Formats: sequence, C-alpha cells, structure tokens
Amino acid sequence: MRLALASSSSRFRVRPLTVVIYVIGAVLAYQSAQYLINGNFVGLAYAAIVCVCGVIVIGILRNWRNGVYFFLSWLLFEDFIRKFLGNNMAIYFAKDFLALVVLISFVAAQRKIKETNFRPPFLAVLLIFVWFGAMQVFNPASTSIWFGLMGFKIFFYYVPLLFVGYALLNSEQEFRRFFRVNISLALVIMALGITQSILGQGFLNPSQPADDLRELSTLYRVSPLTGAIAYRPTSVFVSASRYANFINVASLLVYGFAGYLLLRQKKGRLLAFIAIATAATAGFLTASRGTFLWTIINLIATSIAFIWGAPWKQGEARRVLRAVQRAALAVALGIVLLFITYPDALLSRLAIYQETLSPSSTANELTHRTWSYPIRNLLGAFGYDRWPWGYGIGTTALGGQYVARFFRVRPPVGGVESGYGTLVVEMGIGGLILWITVSSAICISGWRVVRSLKGSPWFPVGFVLFWYSFVLLFPSTFAGIQSYEDYLLNAYLWLGLGLLFRLPTIALSSPSETVARAGQIQASWIR
Repeated sequence: MRLALASSSSRFRVRPLTVVIYVIGAVLAYQSAQYLINGNFVGLAYAAIVCVCGVIVIGILRNWRNGVYFFLSWLLFEDFIRKFLGNNMAIYFAKDFLALVVLISFVAAQRKIKETNFRPPFLAVLLIFVWFGAMQVFNPASTSIWFGLMGFKIFFYYVPLLFVGYALLNSEQEFRRFFRVNISLALVIMALGITQSILGQGFLNPSQPADDLRELSTLYRVSPLTGAIAYRPTSVFVSASRYANFINVASLLVYGFAGYLLLRQKKGRLLAFIAIATAATAGFLTASRGTFLWTIINLIATSIAFIWGAPWKQGEARRVLRAVQRAALAVALGIVLLFITYPDALLSRLAIYQETLSPSSTANELTHRTWSYPIRNLLGAFGYDRWPWGYGIGTTALGGQYVARFFRVRPPVGGVESGYGTLVVEMGIGGLILWITVSSAICISGWRVVRSLKGSPWFPVGFVLFWYSFVLLFPSTFAGIQSYEDYLLNAYLWLGLGLLFRLPTIALSSPSETVARAGQIQASWIR
C-alpha cells in the first residue's frame, strides 16, 4: 500500500521549473489580455516577443545546435522588430542574451561528452589582444567606464562563437543544414530588399520611424552629373549600411555552397544559381558603391579560386569552368530581367556607379574614397595627444550615443573615420599593432586550412570563409571600423572561422556523384 502511494505521489510530482513556467505563462496571458482589452497593440507585441523569446530560450537549453539557428534567425530579423517598436533597447540587447544562453547550453553539453578541445593556432595572440582590450576599459582618459564595457563587448563578445562553430559541424548532414538554413533566410531578406529598392522607403519601414532611425532608413543617393536619384534600401534592417554589409556575407555563403554542390550532388544546384543571381541583383540595387565593387570583386575572386582549387586529377576542372560560366550567365540574366521590368531602378543606380567610379568620369571618386580619404583619416588619428596610449576602448564606437544619453556623459574625442585610425584613437598604437598581428595570424592559419582542402568538395566553402575573414579584418577595417563593429558581420566572422577550421575533419557521408564516375576519392581530400 505504501509502495503504491509512493509511486502515485512520484507520478504526480511537479518539477519546480515546470511550476515557474506555468506561473510566468499565466502572468503573460493575463497581461496580454489586458493589452488586448485596452487596445494597446504595442504592449501586446512586446508580450508576444517575450513569449517567443521564452520558447526560444527553452529550446536552446534543450539543444544548443538548434540554439545556433535560433540565434542567427533573431540576429537577422531583430532590426525589423526594433524599427517597428520605436527602437527599444531591450530588443537590441536580446541577441546578446540569446548568445549567452547558447554559450551556456554549449558549455554544459560539452562537459558531458569526451571530445578533443579545439585550440585555434592564433589563440595566444588573440588572448593577448583580449587582455589588452580589457585593460583599455580602465583607460584614465575615458570619461565613463560604460564606454569601455560597451567597446569590449563589441570587440570580443562573439569571439566564443569560434568554438561553437567548430563543434557545430560534426557531420556533412549538419554542414548542409547550416548552409541551407542561412541561404534560405538570406534569399528572403534579399528578395525583400530588391522589392524595397523598386517600391521605395514606404515598404518595410514604419510611417513614423524613431528619431534615431529616421535618417538611417530614408537615405537617397544622387548621381553628381545627371542628378539621377536612387533610394538606398534597408530590407529588414534599420539602416542601409547594415543591409549592404549583409549582402556581402550572404553572397559569399551562396558562392561557397554552390561550389560545394557542384562537386557533390545535382540536387539543389538550380536553387543555388537562382541565389547567385539574386545576390548579384540585390548588391547592384543597394546604391552602395562599396557593395557594388565588392560584389564584383567577390565574384571574380571566388571564380578564380574555384578553378584553382578544382579536382584537376579527376577531370572536374572543365565542369567547374562551365559552372562559372553559368553563374555569370545567371547574374547577367538577373540584371537583364531587372532592366526589362524596372528600367528606372536599374538605370538610376547605373548612373551613380558610372559617374562616381569610372576613371573617365569628371566626378570620379574611386581613388579618393578607397585610398586618399582613409589615409588622411588614419594620419589624423596621430594628431591626438594620446595616440601612443589611446582614450579607451569604445570611446568612439557605434552605440556611443546611447551611452552618452543614458549615463549623461560625453566621449572624450570625436574620433576619425579610418578603421585603423579608430584603433589608434581608442587603444593607442599598441592596439593597432595587435590588431594587425591577430588579423595576420588568423588569415595565415586560415589559408593553410584552405590549401589543405584543395581538390576536395570542402574547398569552395573553405575559401569563401577565409576570404570573408580577410576582407573584414583588412580592407574593410582599414576603411572604417564600423564593419567589424556591426554585430552581424562580427558574429558571422567568428562562427565562420570555427566552421573553417572544422572542415578538414569532417568525413564525406557518401561518394560524390562526380568522383564516383572518375574513381575513388583521394585520401588527401580529407586529412
């Protein structure tokens, strides 16, 4: 009898976590009902966001791998929520909370399994740079420690994603899942951006944006000679620059995965070529000269690299050449289709690019914007008194206006637009030297991995991950630190580096169609 009662009581025993979930759910349901009764739809939207975030957090704690995709999805669409809810800072920091939950779940899971710890080749210099950045938080020239904490978070908060990315790819199936999810999300965002480029700022933007976001979402570019006007689209983001930066990331992911599919299977290739055309069209319509140039440079660089890294011994170089030709044809067809359907959208942007980038144009700004202007700003950083030691990390960073507003402090200096110059202003000449050292170590070790992948299906993806890190750490940062400080680019940098270093250890799940026709897979493909 006692045993029966004991088993009955244990059956109906409720865990404390379950009670907490039920209580929180009841409170949210009651509050949502109050918002609905009072017609407070903004408050109702916040309640819905809290519910969604709660479900996401539970899902992340149950499975950190799914948590990575939850985090990336929120990262991509957070701005869309924020710009329609008045630029609420609680939404802005939600991604950092989700990243923390992912890391906690990841560490807890890793402690339960026996797996070789990943030690990146550049770990030593990276830790020195992290230590140096931590010291700069307490720079006596900084007017508030909150500038330093914000700057440290911007520079280093997503660095642990390096280890998450390495552990994420434990099989070819997980590899395909990662790229399919990211490319699917990218296609949605780029398609919306293309639509907005044609329809104008009234699409995907609130009628009355927050004061901090109004200028960012209503930017137009005018050609200097003919006066052609083009809207700079934001898509789901709050600013045109963030959308333009995302296209650079998305296009490289598309190119790399398309190259992998070429060497592994036929299924999905048509969608990959459609994605290539979409990425090229979206990049053209941004009215951003930097994005336009990098779209062309990335296409050329990846095409040359894919031909160089093709499995020549298996006779696949000819197929790679044909694939490159088809990709170029897909890009051309996308541009032609745009010209036929919406000629004004294409011609206005073409006028801007031709008049400001062509060497034959009297309004050419190519040399000035890519070299003269950044160099002048870099040299301007040495005009500050504290250039040997800096004024503290974060004192000129993105988001400094929010620190100044909330804590009623002013940054000690205005800063410069050069990325290298910003490093000098914030962390002194030592910060610039450490940045170049860490960046060089990352790129050198990454290139070694890429060379080891030559001739394998992993090479296209490995190259685009390496290329992205090189572009972000060197030319993009040289022009302006805003690229690295963009949380989207930052997160994909460290996550992508983890993926890159994991690629040589992933076993191919089955022989590729192309290699099966040629013979056995060479042992040197997987090392």
